[in-house]
Amino acid sequence: MRHATAATLAGCLLTAIPAAHAAPPCDDAARKKILAPAVPGDESVRLACSLRLSEGEHVTKRILLEGASASGVAIDCNGARIGRSSPPPAFGQFAIEIRSGGPRPGRDGEPVWERPSDIAIRGCAIDGHIRIWGMGLNGQGEAVKASSHRPGHTERAQAAAPTRIAITDSTLTALGGIPLYLGPGVTQVTLQGSRLRGRSSSVAVYLDAESARNVIDGNDIDVETGRETVAVDGSAGNRITGNRFVLHGQRGIDLYRNCGEGGTVRHQTPSDNLIAENRYRHAGFWRPDFVKVGSREGWRLYCGEDAGYPFGSSLDDGDHATGNVLRGNSQE
Repeated sequence: MRHATAATLAGCLLTAIPAAHAAPPCDDAARKKILAPAVPGDESVRLACSLRLSEGEHVTKRILLEGASASGVAIDCNGARIGRSSPPPAFGQFAIEIRSGGPRPGRDGEPVWERPSDIAIRGCAIDGHIRIWGMGLNGQGEAVKASSHRPGHTERAQAAAPTRIAITDSTLTALGGIPLYLGPGVTQVTLQGSRLRGRSSSVAVYLDAESARNVIDGNDIDVETGRETVAVDGSAGNRITGNRFVLHGQRGIDLYRNCGEGGTVRHQTPSDNLIAENRYRHAGFWRPDFVKVGSREGWRLYCGEDAGYPFGSSLDDGDHATGNVLRGNSQE
């Protein structure tokens, strides 16, 4: 691993607060609809306006920000709560879902996705999960898999996925699932000054294949996980800095490439990530490593499911985690 320069470390601390065209504030009718209790048949609300809440208010409906109409939306909670802890959410039921619209046919036959951008979530207490995705919920999505069988997949996935999203000064409470999941191709998401709590059967933060340039900075992460706390799966150029981790018998951060799963070729490697100045505390008997670079190296039964293509994980199942910088990570 090479050493991080002072300039690199300073750059990782910049907060990517969206500042493009702001969405108009929600009017009284929209606020009334959003704050109405979730009932069967009316359990979610599509948001295309900026929402300001007050402490003590509680949004029990699932919030959907989809497509270009959600660009510029800000959710200022001022301590208000979003999501429900009972009954526990099923898979696909997210407290906040930010996703691209489409696809629709393009002139050249290439699918065109309408991605949202420049979204801010501030001061929220969120029960459940935030999912951000473009071509697919995860690396096994059909559109993701189809794109991965051609060169240029990383660029297509990133162009299709949401970008420039900031989650700040918030508390995310995991209810069994992953509290923050960035799907394939998602870029420039910032999680800063926030707290992650609760329990996840998997990880606390997942950076999926072909995602890049995301920032996880200055957070307090204490989630009981079934595996590592942060998964960097074929994700590159991210900055994970200045966080405090409580490890419940699992590693803090794993960097790997999830070769072949679901028949999808993983193109990008988990490379050029900065992991610096994080503090770790063990809360159990086991004392695993803080960070593992190249944690899989093709040791999965499904790695052969993407066979037959002359590129990416189809050609080579290795993680190829190169150019990553580790500095100043220490035990608390």
